[in-house]
Amino acid sequence: MSRRYLFTSESVTEGHPDKICDQISDAILDALLTQDPSSRVAAEVVVNTGLVLITGEITTKANANYVNIARKKIAEIGYTDAVNGFCANSCSVMVALDEQSPDIAQGVNAAQEARQDSEELFDKIGAGDQGIMFGFACNETPELMPLPISLAHRIARRLAAVRKTGDLSYLRPDGKTQVSVVYEDGRPVGIDTILISTQHTPTIGDITDEAAVQAKIKQDLWSSVVQPVFGDLSIQPDENTRFLVNPTGKFVIGGPQGDSGLTGRKIIVDTYGGYSRHGGGAFSGKDPTKVDRSAAYACRYAAKNIVAAGLAEKCEVQLSYAIGVARPVSIMVDTFGTSKVDEQILLDLIQEHFELRPAGIIHVFNLRNLPSERGGRFYQDVAAYGHFGRTDLDLPWERTDKAELLKGAVSKQLSAAIA
Repeated sequence: MSRRYLFTSESVTEGHPDKICDQISDAILDALLTQDPSSRVAAEVVVNTGLVLITGEITTKANANYVNIARKKIAEIGYTDAVNGFCANSCSVMVALDEQSPDIAQGVNAAQEARQDSEELFDKIGAGDQGIMFGFACNETPELMPLPISLAHRIARRLAAVRKTGDLSYLRPDGKTQVSVVYEDGRPVGIDTILISTQHTPTIGDITDEAAVQAKIKQDLWSSVVQPVFGDLSIQPDENTRFLVNPTGKFVIGGPQGDSGLTGRKIIVDTYGGYSRHGGGAFSGKDPTKVDRSAAYACRYAAKNIVAAGLAEKCEVQLSYAIGVARPVSIMVDTFGTSKVDEQILLDLIQEHFELRPAGIIHVFNLRNLPSERGGRFYQDVAAYGHFGRTDLDLPWERTDKAELLKGAVSKQLSAAIA
């Protein structure tokens, strides 16, 4: 008997209060790494009506103007009009930063003068903290992401795009999207519900009636946002799909005026939409010595290449670390019964072919130098619309350059076993 169920994931636009904070935190990280690739950064941001607070621990030789970084990012997001209750030019920006604790720093300070690609360095520089990290991939979409979060992100990005181009000029920066996908026996087969909550102006042209405004928004979002997102996808909304827009009736007050924001409060949006497990550590504002970030990228890289190699339909990889210790304390692989080979073989392949030491991950992905190589911005570009499955960005952990290697290694092992 087939099992039918719904799975739902959400995304938020770059103007959501929590995402404003993530982007400012990562804009700070980009600025510091561009000037000083050895910067230690744990930048936290809080926003509320007319207020930005930048706090955390930073140790760097860079000379950065944190206030200007915050204002520039806020303007880029679209908060340039004081009528929104939050404006790049008029908000108050407070800075309260400390240096990183020497007790924490000692675990990653060793061998700083060693060559950046040396085995000695990889083994001597330990993790910046203890913790657990997960990475996931599945074959539901071309980017090997779960369909619900993939669609939620696409709709959120499109929502921001039509605002910025002026196609739907009455939209404001804050917004949330949500997609419920119908599954049968573990495979997506339909779209049950699409939900968009988007901030907007009180009136649209000469339309002032509240109900008429909402009707106009719903009509425009369907034609200008939803339909272009689905395009020629094999799974489409149908007559049974519910389309909900601003269910409370309106969404005029939004952004930091409507709700406070905090760095790291959208970790499920940042990853797999709840489809896979999460270790609990946020990404934004953290330099790559923090394994919350770098090891989560390494987990995704390993899981994605396993799925890309056709060795499993779904793959989840977990790593755990101890502060000051270079090699993972544990490694786990779970393919949810979809593996084409014994999972022990997959575990052996990960240990043999993927770099899992923090300094090695940083080197393989070039995580310290990417901002300077990309015009001073890299991390801030993944701070909204997900860190994984991004077809619009060239992310090193999204490459499938080890897939053929893994297929060849498995074939060799199987041939040897038969012989």
